[in-house]
Amino acid sequence: MSTTIGEVSIPVDDSGFILLQCPFCSEFFKLHPKDYEADDVIKIHCPSCGFKAHDYLTEEVLELARKKAINYTNNLIHKEIKKLERQLKSANFSFKVSKQVQHVDEYPIRYGIDNLEVIKYPCCDREAKIKSIYKMCGSYCPFCGVRYEKNR
Repeated sequence: MSTTIGEVSIPVDDSGFILLQCPFCSEFFKLHPKDYEADDVIKIHCPSCGFKAHDYLTEEVLELARKKAINYTNNLIHKEIKKLERQLKSANFSFKVSKQVQHVDEYPIRYGIDNLEVIKYPCCDREAKIKSIYKMCGSYCPFCGVRYEKNR
């Protein structure tokens, strides 16, 4: 059994790219959501270090997901304690739940990393946004892992 707590919406920039972060080298890069979720892309490679990871969610996205999970769990606990309060009302033992635990603020995700440049990887015919230093010195194709020493 699985429960959907809520959705974490990852915003796109003006060009339609989402921000991602490598869990190994911590470098940021951007991909189109349709490419990130494409069926023919098995694993994404970090353009700067080539690392293949299961996901590249930023800390900001993970933190928002944690906050949503905490709020959801606190609501469930409060609901169950209120139910127990009603059940024990007629018994010799009773207690009163005064108030619910305060929710953790869930701020929307906002990105300020705009200093990335678009590069087209000819091997997969897809684009990414990477730091200009990697565009000049070389990078890995995020979709197949091919190393490009100098991108034109």
